[in-house]
Amino acid sequence: MSRQNGIMSETRLLVEGKDEVNFFEALLGHLGVDTVHIQSFDGALNLSPFLDGIVREPAFRAVRRIGIVRDADKSAQSAFDSVLSSLRQADLPQPARLGARSGGRPEVSVFVMPGNGRPGMLETILHDTFRGTPIDGCIDGYFECVGGLLGADLRRPDKARVHAWLATRPDPHVSAGVAAKKGYWDMDHPALGGVREFLLALRDGAGGP
Repeated sequence: MSRQNGIMSETRLLVEGKDEVNFFEALLGHLGVDTVHIQSFDGALNLSPFLDGIVREPAFRAVRRIGIVRDADKSAQSAFDSVLSSLRQADLPQPARLGARSGGRPEVSVFVMPGNGRPGMLETILHDTFRGTPIDGCIDGYFECVGGLLGADLRRPDKARVHAWLATRPDPHVSAGVAAKKGYWDMDHPALGGVREFLLALRDGAGGP
């Protein structure tokens, strides 16, 4: 079953928002994976009610695998613990640790971006794809200037850097997810290795990193 078949897919990928849906659709397409149905739970605080809803769907009986992706923000462990709490409330299997898969059906695995236990978000990974490049150096200068004028550090520097980088692209007003569909991100970059492995493992029914 493919994601074009929507709700009937045996494999679900649950992500935080529309931007992530666009990004992961682009990455799955790049990987040649068309058997994963992507759904947004519309923000970390909404994961619990979202799971409560989907487990009541008649079609949920066909689901064999669930992958959940969310941002670490300040703490990867806290984000993972929050996901586990939502899974427990929905009476779904829980992986014992990050990088593991649960037993039972559906099999559940969790990826907390940017991966490797770091704080951050999707934009942290995307910043890693151009970190240290000449354009990144120009962005350094820009934010040093702006920071001096504002007298304060950026609250979300990776997100700000990604938007600054997108300003250099042919279509500068797009979001990070739409930018993925336009081919602006290097989907083969090592920074995306953990996410690629997670998606391929989800497709194949094995635990991801």
